[in-house]
Amino acid sequence: MWSFSQWRRRRTLARHPVEPGLWQRVRHQLPILDGLTAEQDALLLENCVLFLQDKHFTTLPGVTLSDEQRLFIAAQAQLPLLNLGDLNWYQGFHELLIYPDDFISPQRHRDASGVEHEWEGEHSGEAWLQGPVILALPGVLSSGDWDAYNLVIHELAHKLDMLNGDANGLPPLHSDMRVSDWARIMQSAYDDLNQHLDRHPHAKTAIDPYAAENPAEFFAVTSEYFFSAPDLLARAYPEVYAQLKAFYRQDPLARLMALQVNEPSYKTRH
Repeated sequence: MWSFSQWRRRRTLARHPVEPGLWQRVRHQLPILDGLTAEQDALLLENCVLFLQDKHFTTLPGVTLSDEQRLFIAAQAQLPLLNLGDLNWYQGFHELLIYPDDFISPQRHRDASGVEHEWEGEHSGEAWLQGPVILALPGVLSSGDWDAYNLVIHELAHKLDMLNGDANGLPPLHSDMRVSDWARIMQSAYDDLNQHLDRHPHAKTAIDPYAAENPAEFFAVTSEYFFSAPDLLARAYPEVYAQLKAFYRQDPLARLMALQVNEPSYKTRH
C-alpha cells in the first residue's frame, strides 16, 4: 500500500545523500555507536538525514557549524530513537540553538514550604517546553564517548519527557510497560541517591549527583548514562537500567560488553 510518509522519507533521503567518508569521520568520533549492526548503522544515518532536514540549527556569534558537526549532533540525537519506530518522538520543537560556551540562565524553584527561590545558573544545555533545545558547543563536542557524559542525549531526553507536558521524569511509555513499575523503580532510585547525598554531601556518587535535582533530571541523567556508561548505571541501579532498556528498546550494555570481549584492547581505550 502506498504511504505518503514513506514516499516523503525516500524523496528526502534521495535529495540529501551523505558522502560515505563524512559518515565514517563522524562515526570515528562517536564510540557510543560502536557495535551497531550494518542495518542499524544504515538506519541511523537515514534518520540523521531526516532530522537535519526537519530541525533548524541556529548558531550564535562565535559558532560556525560544519556539515560534519551537524551530523555529529544528529547522530547523538537519533541514537535513543533507533528502535522506536516511525513515531515523531521529537515533535514540539523545530530549533536547536548552539551557543559558543556555557551560558547564564535565570532559574526559579518553589520549595516544599511554598517559598520561591530565584537565581542565575550557568548551564551547558536547556530544553524548553514547546520551545528550542539549547546546547553549548564545547559540551556537544565533548560528548560521544563511553564516559558518562552526553549533553545531546541529556537535553533530548527532556524533550521525550515533555511529550506528556511539563518534564516530570515520566515519558510516554510503551503499551507493554507499566507506569506503576516505572514510577516505583525510578522513585526508589531517586530517593536512594538523595538519601546518600543527604548523609554524605561531598561523597562521590555512583552516578552524577545532578540526577538528584528532581525526577526530570533523574530521567535525563540516567538516559545519558544508559547510552554513555551503561555499565555504571546497571551496577548502581539495575532496575532503572531495565526500565530504560524497555523504553528505548536497546541494550547498550550488551553492546559494550561484546566489544570488550571481542576486542580486549577496547576496554582499555574506553
